[in-house]
Parts: sequence; C-alpha cells; structure tokens
Amino acid sequence: MKLSGIKLRGCRLKNKQGKMQARKILNVLHRLLELIVRGILLLVAFISGPAQSQPAIKDLTLLHSATTLALKIRNRQLTSEDVVSSYIERIKEIQPILNCITEERFEEALKDARKCDQLLKSQDAPSAEFLAKEKPLFGVPFTTKDCIGVANMYQTAGLVVRKNTVAEKDAEVVKLMRSAGAIPLALTNVSELAMWWESTNCLFGTTKNPYNTRHIVGGSSGGEGCIQAAAGSPLGIGSDIGGSIRMPSFFNGIFGHKPTKGIVSNDGQYPSAQSDDQDQLLAIGPMCRYAQDLTLTLKILADKNADLLKLDQKVDISQIKIFYMEDDGGQYLISPVDPEIKDAMRRIVNYFEKAHKIKATKVNVKKLKKSMALWLANMACKDDKDFSYELTNRKGHITIWWEFIKWLLFMSNHTLVALFTATFEKLSAIKYGNEEHGRLIQQSKDLYQEFRDILGENGVFLYPTHPTAAPMHYEPMCKPFNFSYTGIINVLGLPATACPLGLNKQGLPIGIQVVAGLHQDRLTLAVAEELERGFGGWVPPTIVA
Repeated sequence: MKLSGIKLRGCRLKNKQGKMQARKILNVLHRLLELIVRGILLLVAFISGPAQSQPAIKDLTLLHSATTLALKIRNRQLTSEDVVSSYIERIKEIQPILNCITEERFEEALKDARKCDQLLKSQDAPSAEFLAKEKPLFGVPFTTKDCIGVANMYQTAGLVVRKNTVAEKDAEVVKLMRSAGAIPLALTNVSELAMWWESTNCLFGTTKNPYNTRHIVGGSSGGEGCIQAAAGSPLGIGSDIGGSIRMPSFFNGIFGHKPTKGIVSNDGQYPSAQSDDQDQLLAIGPMCRYAQDLTLTLKILADKNADLLKLDQKVDISQIKIFYMEDDGGQYLISPVDPEIKDAMRRIVNYFEKAHKIKATKVNVKKLKKSMALWLANMACKDDKDFSYELTNRKGHITIWWEFIKWLLFMSNHTLVALFTATFEKLSAIKYGNEEHGRLIQQSKDLYQEFRDILGENGVFLYPTHPTAAPMHYEPMCKPFNFSYTGIINVLGLPATACPLGLNKQGLPIGIQVVAGLHQDRLTLAVAEELERGFGGWVPPTIVA
C-alpha cells in the first residue's frame, strides 16, 4: 500500500511538473508573439509617417479643475456660457485627430449655461454658499461614455443594431449630476458592447491616444479617458466591470475611481448586468484630470450612500498602512510588468517613507496568479445569456461561424475581437454552476477575506493598473488577458483609484492603482491627492498663452 501511495504521489508530482513546463513554454511563445506583432506594427508605423498628438492649449480656462470652475462660476468670476464655449471649441479642435466623441449637445448645453448665468444675475439669485452645498457643480459641463443614458441622446454601446436607439431618460448618475448643477456636453466612444480594452467599434471607428495617435486609449471608457486627457471636458463619468475606468485613466494619464461595489447606482447603463454577480462587478465612477474632483463627484454619484464612505472625514496620510506588489506573481499569457512601472512603484514607496515615515510592506498574495480565471468565473452567465446573445441586442444569438465569414467579406457589423470574445466564451471550461465555476467562486471569496485581513480599515494596496503603457492599435489582440490586473479588483468589489505618474521614455502615460478595503474609498482618494502633489498628476499638452 505504501509503495502504491508513493507511486501515486510521484505521478502527481510529474503531472504538476509537466503542467508547469507547458506553461513556461506557452509563456515564451506568447512573449515571442508579442515581440513579432510589435515589430510589425512599428514597421507599418515607420512606413506611414510620423504620429499625431493633441493640439496645444490656447485657452487657459481649460486648465482649471471642475472644482475651481464651479467656484469661479458661483462667485461670478467666470460665466457658465464662457466655460461651456471654451470646451466646445476644444472638442472641435481635438475630434478630427482623436475621434473621442460619438454625439454632442452643444446648442442645448449653451442654453443650459445661459440659464445658469441668468439665474446668477437675477434678484432671486442663490448665494454662493447655497450653491456650494446644494449644487456643487453649478454651470460646469461634463461628458459621459455612450453606454450611460442621457435623455434624448443615442445610447448605442458601440453596437450597430443599436444605432437608432435613443435613451428615454437620464441614467441615475446623469440625473444626479444634473441635480448638482452640471451640464451634459457630449457622449464619448466605447468598445463594442463595452467588452474590450480598446475603444473601437463599427459605428464610430477607433479613438486615438492624445499623446501619440498610434496608441490606444483603453476601454471601454476609452473615449472618456481621451477627452479628459486632451482637456476636452473638465469632468467625465465612466463605468467599470473589469477595468473600464482604470485602464483608460492609466493609458491617458488621468485619475479615475472605481467605487466600492453597490455604492453608485448602475441604473441606466447598457448593457446592464445579467445577474447579481455581474452587478456586483459593475461600478460607475468619475474620471478627471485633477484628483480633487474625484471626491466631489463621488459624493454626488453616491447620493444617499455617500455617508457609508465618510468622505468628509479627514484622512491622516501618516496613519495609513501601505502594502504593495510589483506584479501578479506570474500569470501565464499575461505580459510582464514594464520596468518603468515597477520603478515608479518603488519611487512611490520611497516617497511615502521619506515624506510621511511610512514603511511600506511588500506582500505576496498568491491567489492573484489566478486573477483571470476568477474574473471569468464571476462573469459567467446563466440561462444562455452569453456574449453571442448580447451581440444581437438581446434578441437571440449570433451564428458565430457565419459572422466570421461575413467579417472576411467586409459584411459583418461586428468587430473581430467581439467575435473572438463570443467564441472564447462558448469554448470556455468555466460554465455557470459547474464544478470549476463553484471552485473559483469559493476562491474569490477566500481572496476577498485575505485582502480584508491585510487591509483592515486603514490600509491601502498599491498594484499595477496594467503591465504596460498604452499598446499600439491592434496590439491588444495578442495580449487579450492583460486586463486581469484591474479585473480582479472588480471581483473583490473593493474601491480602486487609478493615479497617473507622468510619462515614460516613449512619452506615454504610466501610473498605478490604489486599492482599499470595502467602503474605505476616502483612503484611495486621499492617496491619489498625495501622489498628485508628489508626482505631478496629469501632464498637459503644450500651452500657448
């Protein structure tokens, strides 16, 4: 019996070693593929000539934070009409180069702005104190991604079959922004059905990075990340089910916050969550150039739930405990973290030690190596409502093989990556309710408990937002799972803030995400403001005064 047991353990060990060897080979082949694709894209770029970037800023109004604009408007130092006009002109400048918006309401926004100005000039004008409290974004324009409904505007989610779909009412977050005095200005581009990390679709085309148009803006809130970085809007709203706020914020060098699960209403977002599990992954939150605007906007979006976050409670940075990891520990088929991003992480750790006497703790959370599998398990749909169902606007299922043929003949209404996504989901071994699904869901709960024990109520976790700076267009196709760095935080339901840390040697933004415990959003927001002070935050384009 002992001999049989020894043989069995030996077989298991050999199987384990065989799997590890296979994964190492797979990783090497994947890395080789990445290098080949990047080489081809660089060659094409060299042949096609120099890349473009955003035009210089001539209007200094565009450099104010949303908080400052609101202050100046209610104190009558600026008019809302002038502010809205400045942003309209900026959008007209950048749109032909960057292709970030899908629809505008410029005339309506100007009418809304004039009403704000007329109210301030009237005998019954509210006091600045009243406006600061009740309408903190009075007269300030904002933009939002195409997936979030704005009454009487298209809500396509980048899906051709929805090209004539008009939102009948405002999404809850848009309603709250209007109540706070903000003015919707335009809708921004997304990936098809908000399920890819490059913002491109068959309706509106591809959005381009404002720092180098050969590179992506991320997704799905990519148009929003782009317009913020290019100073085409003072404030934006995005949604995030696997990193769709944080990746575009990272790629475009701005701030973005994914709130604690369940804090901000998802009502009015399309596609809506198909299950309670998916709804817990999905979060709507702010995207902006200046860290101070995150807290102001989150208070508005959280509405009655804002009290749970204690956002008015002052944070003593020196009392925060900091934990960090420089990478995920080595998932296979995931790109290695760029040395410049790891170096930025170390600079942050050194900064907090010197400026606040905080000794950061490097941790090794082993379950992060399974981030991709855990996210896929939590995204698993039941009742056959998979991505092929979503691609029909929830009116059946596409025939995937036929759509591939149509795509080859330039007749498909879907992007190639959407068809690959539908295929991958069909072939996945993780099916809702099966044994593997149940095992991964339990591991997700175990990982949450591990983070709960690490972070407590005064800890933050520094982690890469993405392993590389913004890839070139089409490059994500050979590294599809790189979003696992953000997706795993959705699984945990924890708050996370993407923080810019300047530009790399290629002139592209880099940064990190700051994660905290459940309902401890104020900690990540406080750290974001501290990092902005220490590292400069958003890098503006050339300014011509």
